[in-house]
Order: sequence, then C-alpha cells, then structure tokens
Amino acid sequence: MRISLLDRSLYYKGLMILIRQDRQIHDEEKKMMLSIGKMLGFDPKFCTKTMEELLDNNHIIDVPPLFSEIDIALCFIRDGLRLSASDGQVHEAELKWLESVAESNGLSNLWIAELEKLSPALHGQPDDSWELRNFEWE
Repeated sequence: MRISLLDRSLYYKGLMILIRQDRQIHDEEKKMMLSIGKMLGFDPKFCTKTMEELLDNNHIIDVPPLFSEIDIALCFIRDGLRLSASDGQVHEAELKWLESVAESNGLSNLWIAELEKLSPALHGQPDDSWELRNFEWE
C-alpha cells in the first residue's frame, strides 16, 4: 500500500498527540517514536525536539487525523493501540482519543474489534511488527 508524505506526516503527528494524552512521555514511548520517525523518513533530531516540546506546545491541537484512505487509518489505530500499551497501561484519555480517530475516519464499527485484540502480548514486540511497515512511500 502506498502512503503520501501528507499521510506520513499525519501518522507521525497523530502518534505524537496520542502519547501526550496522559500528560507523560515514557522512555519506551520515546524509543518507539524515534523508531517510527525513522521508518517514516523523519530526521531523528526533528523527532527528538518534537518530543521534548510536545507537552508544552500549545500549537499542536488534539484534532484526530483524517487520512486519505481507510486502510491507513486502520493501520494507524492498530499502531496507536500498540504504542499506548507500551508504558504498561492503556490510559482512558488515549483510548478516547483513538476512538475519536476511528470515528473521524469512518471506522467506528471496527473500533471495538481492534480494542478487543489489544492484549499484554503487544508489549515488547519487535519493531518489524508495526503496521506502518506495510506501506511504500510515494
């Protein structure tokens, strides 16, 4: 599946918004976001600086990303659930925000099914298990 630069940017920004929902950025989330940024082709310095400023940046609005294709949105939700579980607990604010992403992208009917797939087995999966690995860059 092909993904545009705009959708890649929305994907990364959306995951950044997700990790700030609990008002903490944990070490595992930082590590994962650096890995995801690299996969998406973003400069590591940009990714690091963005995370450093994320909690205090009032210019980042928590609006759910609207992707150009439903398949991209579904991959985003799966990766978002995995990322939200990386700190050992899934926070209510993270779930609500991911649910709003599902609704905005026409995936309300699949939201519960994806949520039910979330399990402790998600912790510690290798980096190659990210859904975004299914994409080819345009």
